[in-house]
Amino acid sequence: QVQLVESGGGLVQAGESLRLSCAASGRIVSINAMGWYRQAPGKQRELVGSIANGGNTRYASDVKGRFTISRDNAKNTVYLQMNSLNVDDTAVYYCNVDGWLEGRQHFISWGQGTQVTVSS
Repeated sequence: QVQLVESGGGLVQAGESLRLSCAASGRIVSINAMGWYRQAPGKQRELVGSIANGGNTRYASDVKGRFTISRDNAKNTVYLQMNSLNVDDTAVYYCNVDGWLEGRQHFISWGQGTQVTVSS
């Protein structure tokens, strides 16, 4: 009922930047929070950053000051601008969207994941 399409991953060198996008579609009435998570090989999935409907943001401590999360409510899209990337940022990045569908149906959806690889 809700589709999330991610884009923007890739291979970059340390110090470079990438911008991830995640667009949500479906019978969406409203979106509460939107966020990005990541999972590195052998590690648990962890929160990178999230943004509430009102614009409040929060970040993992190791990305604060380097990553910026933003959203375009008209497009149901969330972005993650990643600057000064380092090898520890290498992971599969997943977007997560929490909202409401027609008929007062609550949903939480995950994107398919996009690979970010940072080489030294």
